[in-house]
Amino acid sequence: MPTNDIPWSDPLRRQAFQDWLSRQVTAHQLHPDTLRPASADASFRRYLRIDSASGSRIIMDAPPDKEDCGPFVQVAGLMTEAGLNVPQILAFDPVHGFMLLSDLGARTMMQAIVPDNAEANQGLYLQAVDALVAWQLTSRPGVLPPYDAALLRRELALFPDWYLARHKGVELDAGARDTLDAAFALIVENNLASPSVFVHRDFMPRNLMLPDSSDESRLGILDFQDAVYGPISYDIASLMRDAFLSWDEEFVLDITVRYWQKARAAGLPVPDDFGDFYRSVEWMGLQRHLKVAGIFARLTLRDGKPQYLADTPRFIGYIRATCARYRELKPLLRLIESIEGIQEPTGLAFGRV
Repeated sequence: MPTNDIPWSDPLRRQAFQDWLSRQVTAHQLHPDTLRPASADASFRRYLRIDSASGSRIIMDAPPDKEDCGPFVQVAGLMTEAGLNVPQILAFDPVHGFMLLSDLGARTMMQAIVPDNAEANQGLYLQAVDALVAWQLTSRPGVLPPYDAALLRRELALFPDWYLARHKGVELDAGARDTLDAAFALIVENNLASPSVFVHRDFMPRNLMLPDSSDESRLGILDFQDAVYGPISYDIASLMRDAFLSWDEEFVLDITVRYWQKARAAGLPVPDDFGDFYRSVEWMGLQRHLKVAGIFARLTLRDGKPQYLADTPRFIGYIRATCARYRELKPLLRLIESIEGIQEPTGLAFGRV
């Protein structure tokens, strides 16, 4: 596909890209006529695939006024040091936000999952757990941004600001606002009680890639540029309480306890009691799903990407299941059910988690 067939909203950016690409053709033996779309994500980044004399490559197109490539470069280096399989940066133009990367393949872990047979996926999830433990073992403070109270509160604010107010059209009265504020304070307090490690922040099957060659056995890891230093419960909550896939709690518990066992054996700072750890995972997952509900509403209303809101019932199910399990979260459960128009008994787990 000629470069002119790739759509560009800005003619100047198109020209800058063509100039940059022409410089890479010889240096990396690229075949410009093979340029084609690879994927897009929930940000302003997009990805193109291009063939070379030694296999396919990925080009990241990240407009600098909307996306900062610096964190991607930093975290890619940290993950490489941890022995993880991440894209290698072959060329980078920081002024224009163009990056040439090695290609980890086109098949995600999500595409390999057997959704109606949880046990058939155990091996894939344990590979993900091994990668997660390896990543966390390299953790040290002062390297990545802290996942602190201010960031947690900003993320939680996405739920009332975007999901409730703009998507649902709900204006909270003083009592409802107090309920939400009290619940958010509890969530932040509980999550900050967990020890801190490196956090991928979107560690889930859509961002894990199956090896595409016989000499590579590790899962590839993508979409890591938002990594922070924060609660050890976060990434396992992301993995097992997926934004796009739900499992029965028996499978969630199986993989979570296996992660906990491996983390303890490796010397990571998880509690000695699994029940305590699982509670922290549930509270961290609750924070994540309140945030994601707000993000997906924002993607629809601000960025014109309505497909994400199709998974809203999953988030509400996660939120209700966790709130129903803990007495101090019952006021939040009643508020959510009132807003959603749900008339069901409380105190139960609701379907898959």
